[in-house]
Amino acid sequence: MSVYINWVINNPLLSAAVQFAILGTFGEIISFSLRRKRPAMPCSFPQLVGKIAAWAVLGIIIKYGFTGMTGFTRALLEHNFLPAFMATGVGFGFAVSVLTNIFFGPQMMFFHRLEDNLILWKWNMGGLTTAWWTLIWFWIPAHTITFSLPKEFQIGLAAVWSLALGIILGLAKK
Repeated sequence: MSVYINWVINNPLLSAAVQFAILGTFGEIISFSLRRKRPAMPCSFPQLVGKIAAWAVLGIIIKYGFTGMTGFTRALLEHNFLPAFMATGVGFGFAVSVLTNIFFGPQMMFFHRLEDNLILWKWNMGGLTTAWWTLIWFWIPAHTITFSLPKEFQIGLAAVWSLALGIILGLAKK
């Protein structure tokens, strides 16, 4: 565990990129396979390499977003724009999660969809509204837990949540 923590502390952007590249891509593969009811790849091998790179870029963007939104939340607390119970623990996790998923989440998801469209050489914004709804029913509760943890574990857990959401969506699709 200490090796992981040291790696994350000493390589914040690289560790975010690697964790999302692996787990985000794996989530897409599992989701696609569950929808097909058999092991399957969601795209060609060159496109898969592109998706791995896209997830890595997304991991870096998310790392910046988490850091910025945590600072934003602390600034709101310092100026008494949020209730005092949101200053620590789960209250703080909830505050950062709500603010992150309202102010950062939609743009990040739109950017990720643009990445996908470029990689797959098609223009498809279908399902983006459904993806945005996940900010409410999945990401706010999940990130409440994420932001309640020490920052060394936040990006790794967010990447695991991406994998979990891929599985959930794969099982939910007919």
